[in-house]
Amino acid sequence: MAARGTILLVDDEKEIIKLMEIYFLNEGYTLLKASDGLEALDQLERHTVDLIIMDVMMPRMDGIEACMRIRETRELPIILLSAKSQDIDKIAGLSIGADDYVTKPFNPLELMARVKSQLRRYKQFGRAASADEAQIEIDDLVINTAMHTVTADGEEIKLTPREFAILRLLAVNRGIVLSMDKIYQEVWNEPFMESKNTVMVHIRKLREKIEKDPQSPRYIKTVWGIGYKIDPN
Repeated sequence: MAARGTILLVDDEKEIIKLMEIYFLNEGYTLLKASDGLEALDQLERHTVDLIIMDVMMPRMDGIEACMRIRETRELPIILLSAKSQDIDKIAGLSIGADDYVTKPFNPLELMARVKSQLRRYKQFGRAASADEAQIEIDDLVINTAMHTVTADGEEIKLTPREFAILRLLAVNRGIVLSMDKIYQEVWNEPFMESKNTVMVHIRKLREKIEKDPQSPRYIKTVWGIGYKIDPN
């Protein structure tokens, strides 16, 4: 059976590595392992990786710093693991570029489901998207859904897969106000479940990347009490 993809699992807890290795191999994935952020960066230099699962608290280089380093050059999905379950911790993880946040202890089957969801979405909205999809142009904002590239005022913008999915969703529905629960359901592919902060964090990061003045956005407009839209004018 051909491998379904390559997962990089980064955690200093050997029990978690051994447990998840069984699940990933049974599902047909290739698994790479690292015990800290520095080893993860080294693995990325030597192998092609489709998705990263990374613990936050690790020696030498923690998951937060490693995630920020990875985001400087790569757009693949990143799922953070952490024993910290407070909203502020989740928001911090999502703010620095993670696509999902799973708290420990976790159900291995739930983590596997999240991995599959992330890979499906990355293939749908990422570089694996079919080449015949249209290029979307809104003023000086250009979204190439086939190449997974975005330019604003002629400058290329690096987005995470989740940010790209949100931007594409708003762009193909330009002029239409999308509620936060609609955005979450479409992009995360799961029920909303009071995840307003998650959507707001990603919208804020998007604005910081594509807007000249994020406080007075040109593209992504807030419709108070309803949601967001990309204004075609």
